[in-house]
Parts: sequence; structure tokens; C-alpha cells
Amino acid sequence: MKLSFLPSFFKTKEEALIVPDSLLLKKIKSLSQNSNLVVFSHKEIFHHKESYPIALMIYDDLRGIYIFEIKEWSYDDLKNATASKAKSVENSKNTLAFDKTHAIIKKKFNELLHNDGVEIFNYLLMENLSSDEYEHLNDSLQEILPKEKIIFSDSDTSEIFKKLQSAAPEDHTLPPKDVILGTLFVQYAIVKADTVSLCNEEQREFIDRKISRLENLTAAPKSGKSYTLLLKSIKELFKEERKKIILIKPTILSKEILHKRFLELIEHAIIDIDLMAFEILTPVELVNRHLMKLKMPSLEDTLYIDEKLMQKSFNAADLIICDDADIMPSHFLAYLKHIQKRSDLLLVNDSSQEATSTFTQSYLPTEREVHFYQTNPHAKALHLISSLLKSADPADIVVVCSQESREKLQEDLDSFIEDETLLLDASKHLTEQKLDSILLTTYDDIVELEAKHAILMDLCFDDIQRLLYACNIANQTLHILYEEESQEIENLKEKYESNQD
Repeated sequence: MKLSFLPSFFKTKEEALIVPDSLLLKKIKSLSQNSNLVVFSHKEIFHHKESYPIALMIYDDLRGIYIFEIKEWSYDDLKNATASKAKSVENSKNTLAFDKTHAIIKKKFNELLHNDGVEIFNYLLMENLSSDEYEHLNDSLQEILPKEKIIFSDSDTSEIFKKLQSAAPEDHTLPPKDVILGTLFVQYAIVKADTVSLCNEEQREFIDRKISRLENLTAAPKSGKSYTLLLKSIKELFKEERKKIILIKPTILSKEILHKRFLELIEHAIIDIDLMAFEILTPVELVNRHLMKLKMPSLEDTLYIDEKLMQKSFNAADLIICDDADIMPSHFLAYLKHIQKRSDLLLVNDSSQEATSTFTQSYLPTEREVHFYQTNPHAKALHLISSLLKSADPADIVVVCSQESREKLQEDLDSFIEDETLLLDASKHLTEQKLDSILLTTYDDIVELEAKHAILMDLCFDDIQRLLYACNIANQTLHILYEEESQEIENLKEKYESNQD
């Protein structure tokens, strides 16, 4: 038998390799636990309209990318074989030449980073061939398949690590993993303020798994859930696993903030999907579509579920994702479950049902400061805003309070500071509001807001979910203002382990 070693690693329009993790692959994945290596197995690179399967890739931020072709060859398959170089690699020192792999990787780098990226090293994963059996193969095979580039069935983790390290000397100028892997695997790239962050393992697993019927995602505060929901939608639409996806957000403002993020993710990805197949709607907008179908009067601002809606089917989308289910009315969640009986529904943070997926990691800054003040909240808020403006931009400050308090605050601030303030209204469109001002908002209007500094007044203990949501707006400092001590205040202090000022 004569083998001409194949230089092609990718086959266009071919499904991604689905190979269960073998003992050898588990060894390789374990390398990432105690090293700077990041292991990706059975993933795909998206490029315009095509997807290209990656059997195994490792990124080493001290050397570059290792790509692997998985071969099922056993000793019996190879013992009588000879080999010759394919024409494309006859003059190459690197006999493991995955030409199409290199080409697509470099295309992604040049499109997104405008350079060739990092060096790429080729390896083989031979799960059915031991190192001893390799020694008995024909010399021509050993020349084509150099031992130092093969991970054998009996390779231990230290040997694998040593082979990878021998690929090249350390280079401490290489880009971080988030930049490189977020460029190649755009379906796992969180793009925010011109920075790219790679989804964590929990998020990647969620993006890859199939949602079936009714499921619940439980996500910690600042876990990146909103971005992950967008990325999952993008992947499923790109792969044509869904024809229509609807994402539900509580307010017009929150849906438009999220839609802006969606477009930024698409722009970064440089992939082709049907933008009309993905919509972000408020509960009222979704219900109004059903009412229109039944030729019934539309709702204006107040959400109400007519009994007739619960008796009629409504094929709104293949998948509906309801974000922030913990602050949605229970009758609306019941309505979603009704209309999605024959399709798929994902609720996010629905406390009434068990979680099918969980995001445990929170990205709240560990250095964030939380301060408690027992004082006159109005006077203290004016003082804090004045102090913060000495080093912060107006857009860095959000005050969350009651409607009455924020109107009084705005009145006093107009004569107290030079900067503009805005009474935020989440029922209005993003273009109608100047979000680069100091934002004065109620607890009902805070979804998808974030700022460096947040001041909380009129704590809404009757709606603890919205209060906790408000506590997570701040990235740098959170100031909690109250007049009287209470058990709820003590609980908050204990939660945030803060010193009372």
C-alpha cells in the first residue's frame, strides 16, 4: 500500500468532525489546566458563508497555534505501507502541510487583524498507533510523518507538552489568547469597546449545545449572558439550524442597546447571516403581533394577556429566548410557554424552574468598591455626584431612585453643577435620549445599563431582583444611600462585605 500524505485538512461544506473524547484527547485537554495553553477540539471556523471544521487546535501565547489532524491509522494499516510527499509539499521542510488550514486561518487574521497573525505548527494525533509501533514503520513513512510531530496513543502529558514546546523558542510578544482565538472563532468572541474577549468554557458549551423545548439558563450577575445569547443566535442562524429567532427584552431601550451590540458582533465576525431572521422585541411588541394575527386591538404600554391568546396557537419563531425572566410578569412567562409548545423556548433566570444550563462565573471587577451611607440620601447624592465629576465623565454616573427623587435631584443639579442630566425613560428609543449625560433612572428602567459609578437611593426591597440588578450596574464604585438601618440593609452589607462609611 502506498500513501500520498494529504495536505488538505479542510473540506468545504463538510460537517465538523464529531469524535468523542478519547483518553489521549483528555490528556491533551488537561494541559490547559496548569499551563498557558488553550485547547479547542471539534470546533469550526466561520468565514463569510462557509464553516471549516477544526479537529483539534491549541493556542500557546508563547509560540503560536498548533493544529492537529486526527488519524485513525493503526499499525496493521501502516506496517506494509510506503509513502511519498504530495506535490504541494515536495519542496517543504514541513511534511505535515495543512495548506487549506493555513490559508483560512491567515485569511481570518488578515481580515480582522490586518496581519498574518502568529506562526502555525502542524501535528498528527494518532490514537491507534504507539510510539514503539512507529519504530517498525517504513523509513519513507517516518520521513513523511516525523516522530517529533506525532502524538501517539501511549504519549503521556509531559511528553506531549515537551513536543509542543520544541516547536519554537518562546516569544513574549505574541498577542493574548482572546485576540487570536476570538479572531478565529468569532462565535465565541465578545466584542466590547473595541476589545475582544473569548467566551469562557461554560459559555462556549452553551453556545454549542442544542436547546430543546423548554429550558432555563441561570446566570450570575455580570456573567456575560446577554452577549452569549447574541453569539448563540448568530451561530444558529449562520449554521441554518434556525430560520427565525426572537429575543425578548423588558424595555425598548434595553432591546435597542442589545441590538446595537448584535450589529457590532456581526461586523466583527465578517460572516453572512440573514439579519431579518433575528429580532429583539419587548413583551408588548410580541403580544401585539399575536393580537394583530387575531385581528384584535393592540396594546399600548401596559402588558396584558387576553384569555383568547392562551387559547390560540402562534408560530412566532423557531426559538424564543426570554432574557431577564426573573423580572418579567409571571402571566407573560405562562404565555410564552403556551405559544412555544411546539417550538423551543429558553428562559433566562426563571426562578420557578430548575436550571438546564448555568453560568457561574461573574465578571464584576474584584476591585470594585461598595459603600454604605446612613444619611440624608438626597443631600448625599448631590455631594457624591459633585465629587465624582472631579475625575469622572458625566456618562460614568448613574443614579437609581424613585420617580419623585430623581425629579427633585435633577432640579437641584441644574443649579448645582454645569453638566447635563437626563431623566432616563426606557420606553423611549435610544436615539431620543442623550446617554452621555448623568443618568437619573428608576428601578424599572435599568436593564442593560452599566456605568463606572452607581448611586442607589429609595431601595426597593419589595422587588429584590430589581434592587440586585441595580447593584450590578457599577463597575468601579457602588454607593448605597439609606436613612434607617434594617435587616435588608444588613443583608446587603453582608453580601458585599463592605465597610460602612
